[in-house]
Amino acid sequence: MPHSAEQFEKWTRRFHPAPDGDARAPRLLCLPHAGGSASFFFPASKALAPAVEVLAVQYPGRQDRRHEPNVSDLHELADQIFAAVRRLDDRPLALLGHSMGALVGYEVALRMRDSGTRAPVRFFASGRRAPSRHRPSTLHTEPDERIVAELRRLSGTDAAMLADPELLEMILPAIRADYRAVETYRPEPGRVLDCPVTVLTGDADPQVTIDEAAAWEEHTTGPTELRVFQGGHFFLMDEAERVLDTVRSGLGRRSVDSDRGVAI
Repeated sequence: MPHSAEQFEKWTRRFHPAPDGDARAPRLLCLPHAGGSASFFFPASKALAPAVEVLAVQYPGRQDRRHEPNVSDLHELADQIFAAVRRLDDRPLALLGHSMGALVGYEVALRMRDSGTRAPVRFFASGRRAPSRHRPSTLHTEPDERIVAELRRLSGTDAAMLADPELLEMILPAIRADYRAVETYRPEPGRVLDCPVTVLTGDADPQVTIDEAAAWEEHTTGPTELRVFQGGHFFLMDEAERVLDTVRSGLGRRSVDSDRGVAI
């Protein structure tokens, strides 16, 4: 169990709990993209349950944590998440992070390794170039309209939300803080994971080339698998079923839909 139930509940959302006592169901800790929230992973949680129990991380500064200060340093964010989940060692635990979440997940997994806690059984790095493949960017210093234009370009945020001035006023501080966390992040040299890594990327992602995605192999001593999907930065929305199948395969799980009698 987590060392602090209060911290665990603050940082994670469990939409579809595994049946009590089911020690076989692995947990998948999901970490959102910049500006994202735990609810982004609700569809994945529903699809993977009960074979895999999804725990979605809720960063401060958004949704039900919108009144909390944003965290604009990625190392600090990883420290706080690790402190909240470090005692999740009663069943296998995997991590999945998309875009910014991939960097956060990498740092959380490093903290698991360094602390001697149970290592992740697998790390899914989605929609993000390897930490060693840095591209200089200072979007977090740009005017609001420049950030909104970038969000439109990546097609991961509801267009109606981006057109609503009141909603933008609410969400932009968290998005700007997230971009600052990503753009100022630098990995510590020589630190690598020891777990298997599955890299997921879109073939038309403007943020990640295939070579930049493949470079994740430099960040673990474990085996690395690269899976390329059709689509841009948010390919995992358009290719949801294939992505979920990749996750199931990586965790060695199959779920059966009792109504249809087919594997999903």
